[in-house]
Amino acid sequence: MANAPAAGHALDVLTFLARHATPQPAAAVARELGLPRSSTYHLLAVLVERGFVVHLPEERRYGLGVAAFELGSAYIRHAPLQRLARPVLTRLADATGHNAHLGVLHGRDVVYVAEERVAGRPSLVSDVGVRLPASLTATGLAILAALPAAQVRALFPGTDAFVRRADAGPTSPSTLRPLLTQTRTRGYAVEEGYVTRGLDSVAAPVTDHTGHPAAAVALTVPTEELSDELRESLAAAVRRAADEISRRLGHRSR
Repeated sequence: MANAPAAGHALDVLTFLARHATPQPAAAVARELGLPRSSTYHLLAVLVERGFVVHLPEERRYGLGVAAFELGSAYIRHAPLQRLARPVLTRLADATGHNAHLGVLHGRDVVYVAEERVAGRPSLVSDVGVRLPASLTATGLAILAALPAAQVRALFPGTDAFVRRADAGPTSPSTLRPLLTQTRTRGYAVEEGYVTRGLDSVAAPVTDHTGHPAAAVALTVPTEELSDELRESLAAAVRRAADEISRRLGHRSR
């Protein structure tokens, strides 16, 4: 394990460069990481040789190289969000007896990327790959409520940004805002037949290592079964599941 410290320092260098929008001088790397300059230059030379760092000699600075980009692209190809979330969704569906799903925000829509169905429960329109208006789904409302207000305004600037199904749901920024405020206050989102009459959902956001809402977990239940007590119980289960997926994505509570 003699090389373990060097490996750790190399990862620290890559993390430091990734946190900055522009290439950095070796002196800044050494100062920030508390490394001797000689060690810093050696680490940078190795990383340059392997393609993870690029040296800009005219600027005397270092930035991330093509190999770092390829590594990030491989992470996306491995579909880590779905893989990390699936066992959590399975346990959530088994524990509650209700259909569970995971969605991500794409523009003004939610795209469902993982589903866990329970035998005998009502069929859903939110199958994997399906897109639905974010403002109409508990999944979408949970994500929107966790975004900065300016980003929500940019996504939904006026009434033409809204779509309706089942003649329900918000139709303007002024009717969306209270829903998002209620979601933040409760700690979970509620959708009451906005997508399919007779089916309600509860959802909670999944946050990544930066604190950004990367997705949301939801449970869908027949309206006739959903008492206030059951809603609170399912919401607690959804929040626990969302917190577990968040931890798996590297989020750490402060």
